[in-house]
Amino acid sequence: MEKLVIATRVSQLALWQAYHIKERVEASFPEIEVQLNEIVSNGDKILDKPLALIGGKGHFTKELEDEMLAGNADMAVHSLKDVPTYIPDGLELVAVTQRQDQSDVYLSHTHATLEDLPKGAVVGTTSLRRRMQLLQKRPDLKVKDLRGNVNTRLRKLEEGQYDAIILAWIGLKRLDLLKDIPFTQKLSLDMMIPPMGQAALGIEIVCGNEKVREIAQSLKDENTFICTQIERDFISKIGAGCSAPVACNAVMKDNVITFRIMLGFSDGTNIMQEKVVVNVSESEDLGSKLAKKMIDNGALDLLKNAQKVAFKEEMPQRL
Repeated sequence: MEKLVIATRVSQLALWQAYHIKERVEASFPEIEVQLNEIVSNGDKILDKPLALIGGKGHFTKELEDEMLAGNADMAVHSLKDVPTYIPDGLELVAVTQRQDQSDVYLSHTHATLEDLPKGAVVGTTSLRRRMQLLQKRPDLKVKDLRGNVNTRLRKLEEGQYDAIILAWIGLKRLDLLKDIPFTQKLSLDMMIPPMGQAALGIEIVCGNEKVREIAQSLKDENTFICTQIERDFISKIGAGCSAPVACNAVMKDNVITFRIMLGFSDGTNIMQEKVVVNVSESEDLGSKLAKKMIDNGALDLLKNAQKVAFKEEMPQRL
């Protein structure tokens, strides 16, 4: 094999991630030329509607997968949080890179912390998960949808369209954008549980090429793979799409896994929440087991009703 083609989205962060993987592959396999196939995903094109109303996170991955299935790429680099638990036939998610800081971060030009926001302050987020957790803690806030790439979101904050916004810390760190924000507050995992896969990269390949599989496996971090698999098992078992607010995060430290889960309505009500701590040796099927426990306690009906409530004001305009 002389050339490896990596499919990537064209957003600034996606390109940073793709070039990062390109450099790692070139360092480990200097005999292979690595090229990028840059693709504009549907999720990058439709910026005037909440993500839940345009089909969910798969809109960030489908075009890349189509390119691989058409023979135009050997591998795709995804933000793992954007990868649905269903992988199309002919493709395989074989590696997850070492996860960096998974936290969300509060950003503002006017108020130092989330606790300092006055009653009725406007907070911007695209995420039903963040909306749920914000309103659970601060039901007095007004949460307003926020779309666009990272720079667009930061510009809207600076223009005063929002009193504060919530984003993933890792993306801002990778693009060196945190220094430009007057007030930042990294939110603890107990304060704001991340989504499945946040701050890890998923490496998806075309099945059947053993050299590509070898390359992908060289990028794998075993501990991150274990934790993110727990998260993906939970999401898959409970059947949660992005029309329902769900947070789940597994962290491993000293062979102990802490797994946090929350689901409920996007207005911060009807919350179901769990936090379990187990040894890694006891973590097999942990995600599926916790999903079953929540299902037994009524999670499926809750999620069904949450989907009806989410963005109910926008739904009629969709039809």
